[in-house]
Amino acid sequence: MALGLALALWGSGGLRAQSAAEVSALVAALPEAQRSLSRSALAHGASAALVRAYATGGNAPLWMSAGTASASAQALIGELRGAERYGLRAQDYAGEALAQELKALPASAAGRTAALARFDTHLSAAALRLICDLHFGRVSPEAAGFQLEQTPGPFDLAQALRSLAQSGDPEGALTAVEPVFYHYKLLKDALAHYRKLAPELGALPALPPVRTSVKSGEAYAGAAVLRRRLEILGDLPGGAAVPADPARYDAELSAAVGRFQDRHGLDADGVLGRATLAALNTPVAQRIRQISLTLERWRWLVPFKTPPIIVNIPQFQLFAFRSTEDRVADILQMHVIVGRTFARTQTPVFEGDMRYVVLRPYWDVPYSITQKEMLPKIRSSPGYLAREHLQLVDGPGDNSPVVPPSAANLALLAQGRLRLRQEPGEDNALGLAKFMLPNSYNVYLHSTPAHQLFRDSVRAFSHGCIRVADPLALATLVLADAPGEWTREKIQAAMNGSSTVRVNLSRPINVLILYGTALATEGGPVLFFPDLYGYDRKLEQQLHLPPAR
Repeated sequence: MALGLALALWGSGGLRAQSAAEVSALVAALPEAQRSLSRSALAHGASAALVRAYATGGNAPLWMSAGTASASAQALIGELRGAERYGLRAQDYAGEALAQELKALPASAAGRTAALARFDTHLSAAALRLICDLHFGRVSPEAAGFQLEQTPGPFDLAQALRSLAQSGDPEGALTAVEPVFYHYKLLKDALAHYRKLAPELGALPALPPVRTSVKSGEAYAGAAVLRRRLEILGDLPGGAAVPADPARYDAELSAAVGRFQDRHGLDADGVLGRATLAALNTPVAQRIRQISLTLERWRWLVPFKTPPIIVNIPQFQLFAFRSTEDRVADILQMHVIVGRTFARTQTPVFEGDMRYVVLRPYWDVPYSITQKEMLPKIRSSPGYLAREHLQLVDGPGDNSPVVPPSAANLALLAQGRLRLRQEPGEDNALGLAKFMLPNSYNVYLHSTPAHQLFRDSVRAFSHGCIRVADPLALATLVLADAPGEWTREKIQAAMNGSSTVRVNLSRPINVLILYGTALATEGGPVLFFPDLYGYDRKLEQQLHLPPAR
């Protein structure tokens, strides 16, 4: 708002009284404050929001009371200085510098008006940066290489800033701009918990290495330190009696290690092997970093409009929601298999809409797999096609004609002019169901005949698609409202029938393929997973974070 208009509104009694010098000083201070905004805040319109927030109040200060910093200003500086509580970096919000700027305000009238205006606008710019980072995240999913549809509802940054300034509870006002998800709150609480544990865990020495493994009943030189570490983490109940032999890896300690393994994506066998030891020796700062990076990714999500299906890649787990609330009681969970860690086979992070389900599907072999894996086997073994129930097909549809595997047709297959498909059946690579969500990656959900793979704790075996452990349960859930009254029994009969059946959903189901290496559970334990595809490391680089130590 221009200076003349601000004074006119002040004169009309529409806004609280302020001198022309105060208005002029504040308007003059705004450009410098705008230049201090981060690139991510600018991308969300923070520069215009800063001007608008002041203009709404006639360019009166937002953080002053009786000529000095208000209680809200003091409390906000505390929040900026403690931004790690939100999984952010305090140095990004100039809390210390603002505290010093406040302390250095001149006491005399000379220069005080301009200094107050600079402080007020600097504090507002820092507040806007924090609001934007909490609400939208510091990095966009697109910048991270992920295809997530960010279509948040209306969010008035200027009003959020004014509400923060007027609030008697800045922490509560900042919490109100964060994601509404219950599991986001649980993970934020877990962050506070691990920050509290950090000093005691950090003071413990590293556990000594093992030659191969240590089993229950065997001696282990690090047993006493291991016991204390597991007590602090909550995997071993506190207050237990001191064991008769503190250097013995006893049954109680083995059971606690099993609980630790279960929380960290390891085989929960209670055996202290090298992988388990490496997870136990992981610095607590690294666990805090995992939580912080996952909080960042959860900020990319918008409130669910319909019950979604979520796959968390590093967890190898699917969550099919029965409502829009992220509560375990309303979620169907199952193990999944995701893409291998090679660059071309990784399961992408993206969002799509499931639109139909195919029961007893054909598997259309991707051209790359046909070229690299199938053709050499077909040429070296005349019976390979029959053994694997594979067909050469001339055309794109399920009803396209099947052609014989002659030398001429194999040449056409190599050129991509014919395609290879596998007939429906129990041994089909897609199993007995596939769940289609059209996308540029050609990635979808399906069952698998290789049921034994779900017993592994690390399940990265596919070419990118997602194999589900319980296709019947998932199909029953997603087809509940589909035309044709698709009961569990009817779906099972179709899966074991004699023909391929396509069932269109009555409405699309939003599917989110996500990546988070930390998860807080409703029951209390915090789960951690290895950085399967290195996305945590890449996000650290984008955020310019130093290594966690």
